[in-house]
Amino acid sequence: MQNVDKASIEQTLENYFDSLRRSDAKTAVGLYTTDGVFVPAGDLTVTGTEQLVPAYENLFKAIQLNVTKKVLEVIVKDDLSFVRTQSSGSVLIHATGASIPAENREFFVLRKEQGDWKIARYMFNQPK
Repeated sequence: MQNVDKASIEQTLENYFDSLRRSDAKTAVGLYTTDGVFVPAGDLTVTGTEQLVPAYENLFKAIQLNVTKKVLEVIVKDDLSFVRTQSSGSVLIHATGASIPAENREFFVLRKEQGDWKIARYMFNQPK
């Protein structure tokens, strides 16, 4: 059962990173639990769908992400999963047209709801 869960968890994260690359706020938020928490580096904590929607819409108005992720660790315990990833690539800043390197460490807590793994908590920071 755990290998099936790990594959489903990794697919959820692949879908999430794909939504980031496509600047698709609806899909990104849809991958969260309704009480999901997003803790972006250097910004305010965002809690619940009502806050997540404008947070992602505003993020994608400001930047375009072009990153790939590598899964470093997946731990599954009952209906919770803890996942560490790292991502790298570039960020296009819409206001200036500048493209800058991007490198992040991410930590996700996923929760299984109605058979689907969803992001319950997500935070990231830059390693440098």
